[in-house]
Amino acid sequence: MVRNRPAGRKIGNVAPEDMKAAVEDVLSGGSSIRAVSARTGIGFSTLNRWVKKAKSSEDPEALSYSPHYNCRQVFSEAEENALKDYILTASKIHFGLTTKQAQELAYEFAVSNNKTFPEPWTKNKSAGIDWFQSYMKRHKDLSLRRPETTSLSRATSFNHANVSKFYNNLEEGFTKYKFCPLDIYNCDETGCSTVQKVGNEKVIASRKERQVGKVTSAERGVLVTMLCTISAAGNTVPPFMVFPRVHFKQTMTHGAPPGTTGTAYTSGWMTKDSFYEYMEHLIKSTKCSKDHPVLLILENHETHLSLKTIDKARDNGVVMVSLPPHCSHKLQPLDCSVYGPFKSYYNQACSVFMVNHPGQSITIHNVAEIVGQAYPQAFTPRNIIAGFQVTGMAFQPKQIHRGGLSLCIRH
Repeated sequence: MVRNRPAGRKIGNVAPEDMKAAVEDVLSGGSSIRAVSARTGIGFSTLNRWVKKAKSSEDPEALSYSPHYNCRQVFSEAEENALKDYILTASKIHFGLTTKQAQELAYEFAVSNNKTFPEPWTKNKSAGIDWFQSYMKRHKDLSLRRPETTSLSRATSFNHANVSKFYNNLEEGFTKYKFCPLDIYNCDETGCSTVQKVGNEKVIASRKERQVGKVTSAERGVLVTMLCTISAAGNTVPPFMVFPRVHFKQTMTHGAPPGTTGTAYTSGWMTKDSFYEYMEHLIKSTKCSKDHPVLLILENHETHLSLKTIDKARDNGVVMVSLPPHCSHKLQPLDCSVYGPFKSYYNQACSVFMVNHPGQSITIHNVAEIVGQAYPQAFTPRNIIAGFQVTGMAFQPKQIHRGGLSLCIRH
């Protein structure tokens, strides 16, 4: 099968009705094939071939002048659609096929259906790349995408039963407390490393250079945990940071967004005691009470569910609804629309810091300042509201269970 045709060559650019009119003009005896070819712009060989077909046909009026380019197509339209349905189903359940796997599947499909296919298919036990490229052109709704790593736990836990149960709980809370967007909050932790990622960045360099490097702070970074909170109205609560130290000093948050506070723990990870301190920070920032409760959507993690934290939340009007395990990538507003941009801006700010401070490494005392530069760019009302909308949590009570569930399953 020819793959690389000469540039500028046009195939099938003559309408069937124009071809039929040209053939009838020749058969009527009024003009020669060459004259009609010159007048209409139809190729002489093409017109001559159709004239011969018309002369040899028993019923020239019933002859179809539409070009038949799929005469050597391996699969019928129905078979190609069945192949497409299988590929799409595999992609939806996180088992998408690569180009090579799709070619091997096409070969096995052709063999099992006793199809006639090119000889190289048998030799390679795979369909050719030319078939794959033509197949992708025929099905415009298919495209090659770069997948995100999805653990088996996430792939199996995000199902209709788990998601439906979560939205039932959410709807029950909305019905009971009549929350407005200003009262709906989502919190989650993220890590801020002292070593930026430069994999997605590009720098200008000489064409002759085979390898181009970019300076980072160190080989391995130190992690500072930042717990952020956003509301469905597009607002934010000042971040809460956990530094990898024994004792916390307020100077560690120098340069962070206004109102930022934190604590210290040797590993820099969130603990039950640290989350209790965050709960006090949240209550102080939102000014919630039993008379004016707020809804807090958070992950179902053991550090979030200590008894004293739950008691503190209950006594101060914080209604907590936990997400199903391993479903935060689809159900958590922060993960869906905010943390992605924040990571990009944070890495850019780290790169700028390294350029402006040559020879100096980024330490945990610089993290807050870098966060202060990236935070306003990512935590915008537009990004925050989009996160609540895409997860279906910005609806009225009757719409949460139905609309939210369908939105999340679709995405």
